Amino acid sequence: MAPPHEHIVKSFDSELERLYGEITRMGEIATSQLDAAIDVMIRRDSKAAQRVVANDEAIDALEREVSQDVLRLLALRQPMARDLREVYSALRISSDIERIGDYATNIAKRSMVLNQGSPVAAAHGLPALAKTANALVRDALIAFRTRDDALALEVRNRDAELDLQYTGLFRELLTYMM
Repeated sequence: MAPPHEHIVKSFDSELERLYGEITRMGEIATSQLDAAIDVMIRRDSKAAQRVVANDEAIDALEREVSQDVLRLLALRQPMARDLREVYSALRISSDIERIGDYATNIAKRSMVLNQGSPVAAAHGLPALAKTANALVRDALIAFRTRDDALALEVRNRDAELDLQYTGLFRELLTYMM
């Protein structure tokens, strides 16, 4: 994808594209990790859960790479206005994506602990919640990469749907525990 506004220094455009590609790759890994974590929890598959935990390092490594690239861009290119906001946003987005990867890892770790006991009643809303969350992350990444303001606003508005699903799941689990 070509940048929306081309710079006089073409290597800056290439560096931005590399940065956006790293963010996209991080998002792809994190969303697939979350899918896998939910799957291993439902299937009670501890070996697959161990793979999810082991794969967390890939996201961590990409976050470090994004951080280094952002620092390099800031130091060497000294971006202004929109470019500065986009570069800074990439840093914040990578941190959020890394946290998603950590959540997936935590789900996988907890599932291994739960697998040591007898099966508990499944939270039926969990797969739907994860599906909605992953769809929002994927759409947010598309909006960022393509600079689609309308899609970004749609993602923000759809976040309320995720909140409702979370509240419903939380209530379901509270009822189960009582």
